[in-house]
Amino acid sequence: KSGLDPGGAWHAWGMACLKAGNLSSAREKFNRCLKPPMDLNQLNHGSRLVQDVIQYLETTVKPIFIADDDYFATLRELEATLRTRSLSLEMMCEGKIQHNSYYQECLFYLHSYGTNLAIISFYMRHDCMREALLHLLNKESPSEVFIEGIFIPSYESGKLHTLENLLETIDPGLESWGVYLIAACKHLQRKNYYHILYELQQFMKDHVRAAMTCIRFFTHGAKSYTELGGKQTWLLKIKDHLKVYLQEVSRSSGRKKMAFTFRKKMSATDVSRHINTVDLQMEVTKFLHQCESSGTSQMTGFSLPTLFGNNNMKMDVACKVILEGKNIEEGFGIAFRVLQDFQLEATEVYSKVAKQLVKQQKYSEIRQLLKCVNESGVAAKNDGDNIILNCLNEFKNIPAEDLDNLIQDMDSDENKIQAYVMCNKLRSAYLVSVRQEKARAVQLVQHVRQLAESSGDDVVKAICAQWL
Repeated sequence: KSGLDPGGAWHAWGMACLKAGNLSSAREKFNRCLKPPMDLNQLNHGSRLVQDVIQYLETTVKPIFIADDDYFATLRELEATLRTRSLSLEMMCEGKIQHNSYYQECLFYLHSYGTNLAIISFYMRHDCMREALLHLLNKESPSEVFIEGIFIPSYESGKLHTLENLLETIDPGLESWGVYLIAACKHLQRKNYYHILYELQQFMKDHVRAAMTCIRFFTHGAKSYTELGGKQTWLLKIKDHLKVYLQEVSRSSGRKKMAFTFRKKMSATDVSRHINTVDLQMEVTKFLHQCESSGTSQMTGFSLPTLFGNNNMKMDVACKVILEGKNIEEGFGIAFRVLQDFQLEATEVYSKVAKQLVKQQKYSEIRQLLKCVNESGVAAKNDGDNIILNCLNEFKNIPAEDLDNLIQDMDSDENKIQAYVMCNKLRSAYLVSVRQEKARAVQLVQHVRQLAESSGDDVVKAICAQWL
């Protein structure tokens, strides 16, 4: 008469029937106020009213039994409890839910009015992981339901191995779990739970991704190559994973194509290339670890580079290896292989090294670097000259004698003239210019005269004018 919503009254009446043990009346009353959710896969446990019903049924002190023949029902319940306690998890679960009417009542309400997450969470609360997994599969629930309802509760309660065993029992090839397992990996990555992630990837036999996780274990948080020296077992594990992957690929290529849809794929060529990278990183690690231990390491400016980064980082590795040895020659071989293997811009690396040597005032080592570059057999004609020209930006700091020695080491007269001009040594630039063949010499001396005029060097200007 007053137009109020009767839902609350029906709900209260239903709860009263439950408390009185009258299950069929309770169902009838709740039917008038409870509604199934619009979307069964929503990430919640359904309406508050349904949750209240489940909570009461689960926590009620006096278990409610099937109304017919109360005494026998009680005996049956006791017998079932005693029998199932000594059986396996799976049997215990079935016994507990099948023989206990108030659990059956929970399932009735959950299936009628609850979400998939609510049903799965109920099974998980009562150690029925198998049922939770089968429900997930049958309803084709999205991966978020698996993460919230099964995966997080499993690893938080230390039951990840139990979960893995059940996944394998239900589907030995794990194919039907592919979407869920990938989602689980992404979830762990977001949470930075890399140890659980690695454990899961090994279970999935996803060797390429497991190798990538090992790379993170190797590089993450290391401040020095001494630290990386202590983490080399991860490099061995990366190699192991990649080798196993190669074996599996070669085995499956002989047979009918296997369906490994969720495991990361990679071509055999790429895998072999990554194995080479790991070998080279091992060599770099041993060398730099040794340098740091013997105290020859002087570079502090670089962050810690490894060969697992981008090309700029790989170039930093090459620089670090050349600069941290006892002398330039000691690390040059390894650095040269890094440059060759990754097809890096060698001149850029050598120039970077040379600039660093200028800062460290090791001018004789720049000459040793040029010698190594020329002897490497792949240097272009002007590589050595370009390295020196790149250094001359720092010429103000280079003593005159060392500067002259460096410029004298250049191959091309044109480059020597350019170098002398850069360093404002116009007289030296003039002396090299007049040695060129006549037509070119005239051009060069005219250029030197103009520079002398603009910089106010009357002596050089006069010499140029006289020659011309």
